[in-house]
Amino acid sequence: MGRGASYLITGGAGFIGRHVAAELLRSGARVRVLDSLIEQVHGTDPELPGELSGADFVRADIRDIDAVKEALESVDGVFHLAAEVGVGQSMYEIDRYTSVNELGTAVLFQALTERPVKRVVTASSMSVYGEGLYQDASGNPVGDAVRGEGRDWDPVDAQGRPLTPVPTPETKAPDLASVYALNKYAQERMTHIVAKAYGMESVALRMFNVYGPGQALSNPYTGVLAIFASRLHNGQRPMVFEDGEQRRDFVHVEDIARAFRLAMETEGVSGRTINAGSGRSVSIAEVAREIAVAMGRPDLGPDIAGKARKGDVRHCFADISLARELLGFEPQRSFEDSLGELAEWVAQQECEDKVDEAASELQARGLVA
Repeated sequence: MGRGASYLITGGAGFIGRHVAAELLRSGARVRVLDSLIEQVHGTDPELPGELSGADFVRADIRDIDAVKEALESVDGVFHLAAEVGVGQSMYEIDRYTSVNELGTAVLFQALTERPVKRVVTASSMSVYGEGLYQDASGNPVGDAVRGEGRDWDPVDAQGRPLTPVPTPETKAPDLASVYALNKYAQERMTHIVAKAYGMESVALRMFNVYGPGQALSNPYTGVLAIFASRLHNGQRPMVFEDGEQRRDFVHVEDIARAFRLAMETEGVSGRTINAGSGRSVSIAEVAREIAVAMGRPDLGPDIAGKARKGDVRHCFADISLARELLGFEPQRSFEDSLGELAEWVAQQECEDKVDEAASELQARGLVA
């Protein structure tokens, strides 16, 4: 598949979906988007993003099987991105997250049993790993690291010695620490199981921390970089949980969009689950400081909360060796060179800072310690 092929993108009006649509349209493909345009992401008066100007659009819920069947008409492949997103919120809106993410995926595949396509590429998440991979003092891999209690956030070995975080490969066993992680793992497995049973191909991409222009700045459960940018745009210090030294992998949305296209077009990768990240790590406190500088507010340093959210992990960043080997994927956008672009985009936006409200929700439910 490729030029001239026809694709459906569920959740295609969202931050990542719209960039996937743009990538596909540039490659000469035909694109149809199904999205419900929920208020938390798109606001009260949603408008279609410019990236979808060349795509067919269907406004519908992923759980509406009749709408999904209609959207699958004459489609060669499906990119499944429709989902409720957010580790913290998933821990207290359990029914909504599970309904959209798991039942929604089930509805899609129920429809696909009647209208199968060649390949389905499903958006998964690094959250399925829980803690990333570590090494002990002897250099042995530790795939089941457990965090300490209280403020002993860094995992240690059985003798109490510090463990060293290392890039996390797909071979690390899942460790589902949140409802969102559970949802995404269910999406992965359902994709591979049902696709194989009905003669379709399947790929799941485990995305790490995606950033770039177009994120929902007023959604306090979106990517951490967008949350920090929203706070700074409103003259507030970025709120950082724990001590800020937790490390993550930040990957530009344009690189992710290309990874999705490659996952659809590359032969010989059916049934695989593949990391999609930058292959680099950076501390959350460093992220907060660098975006503040890029936005011209170096005076607004990170507000270190000294508290941890239940469901969060200490360190997790990607080993992208498999993406390089199977997909020929190589990130092209560096974190340092992309912050200026993000800052310029944020400066042109209007956004409501709802971070304190979200933090209060977590605190009230005992989900921050």
